Amino acid sequence: MAPTEQETKMAHPRMAAGALFFDAAGQVLMVEPTYKDYWEIPGGYVEVGESPLHATKREVHEELGITPPIGRLLAVDWAPSEAEGDKVLYLFDGGQLDPEDLARITLQREELRSFAFVSPEQIPQRTIPRLARRILAGVEARDVAAPVYLEHGQRPGNEAA
Repeated sequence: MAPTEQETKMAHPRMAAGALFFDAAGQVLMVEPTYKDYWEIPGGYVEVGESPLHATKREVHEELGITPPIGRLLAVDWAPSEAEGDKVLYLFDGGQLDPEDLARITLQREELRSFAFVSPEQIPQRTIPRLARRILAGVEARDVAAPVYLEHGQRPGNEAA
């Protein structure tokens, strides 16, 4: 059956989800993918029938080999891409990793080279601008205990020229 005119106008975005993890100094855990030239946070695409929270838990376990509790939503970012189309990205609070979790991290070697804790000031040097903005907005949302809505990593009305 062919889609209706209304259905062809509806967005069908890709969804991805990830978590921000912190150390005792408030630095953010970032991972170095084998297939990108910039650093990321743990996470990935949401599969059909899967919630963004469940996808975050699954991806963290697959990528890092740990299953820490994943907390509240920090940010939702609408970030369409010319190459990939509409995307909606969810960012959750992974909390502070304890020494036991850090000792159990086992990287998914086919996807990740390394991981490091990065100060918020260093994040823009490690990753692409829209991801840096999203991470920093998530750090801020965690500090004020309120989630934030973003477009391309920025609060609407704060777009770069």
